[in-house]
Amino acid sequence: MYWLVMSSIGKKIVMSISGIFLVLFLLFHMSMNLVLIFSTVTYDKICGILGANWYAVIATVILAIGVVVHVVCGVLLTLQNMKARGADEYKVSCKTKVEWAAKNMLILGLVIFFGLIIHLQNFWYKMQFADLFQLGSLDDKSGSQLVINLFSNPIYSFIYILWLVALWFHLTHGIWSSLQTVGLNNKIWFCRLKLISNIIATVIMIGFAVVPIYFTFYAFIK
Repeated sequence: MYWLVMSSIGKKIVMSISGIFLVLFLLFHMSMNLVLIFSTVTYDKICGILGANWYAVIATVILAIGVVVHVVCGVLLTLQNMKARGADEYKVSCKTKVEWAAKNMLILGLVIFFGLIIHLQNFWYKMQFADLFQLGSLDDKSGSQLVINLFSNPIYSFIYILWLVALWFHLTHGIWSSLQTVGLNNKIWFCRLKLISNIIATVIMIGFAVVPIYFTFYAFIK
């Protein structure tokens, strides 16, 4: 346990595993959001399942721990790498956009983290948290209506999409780096993993972006 916490390799493993876990959650969350476009009733039923019950609360706590662990390890490793690397450039064998992301993971991570705080305040706090403590923050509106109302605002949707772009850059390098750390690091798979990471990151970004774009245009048409 001490090795995992204190050593550089240990922190990389912890960050990689927590990162993969968070990517899986993003894929689930993205799928749930897409349901809203096809059926508000089904979306509200899913919200009800993930509301104030013990298994949803436990899952939320585990997710929160995963986020905190990932952020802390990421910051510590970035500062450690910056100190060790000095003025040397970040070197990779495949010349792709991931190079820029790799050199700016800390900044991207901080943008994502603060965007996550805003996202939690606008959605989780007014949905699961409000339901759990019976705060009535939804003003008797459904979860679907809350999401639709927020994304009917083009300014909020635009900021949300910018946040997704930062997430995309973070994931393109993060997924690739995580897969390498857990053992997929031979020369044959080096560039293939970059491609896989780009595909997964793009699917997540587009999947999340579809919802605000849809309801922003829906609001204009309506």
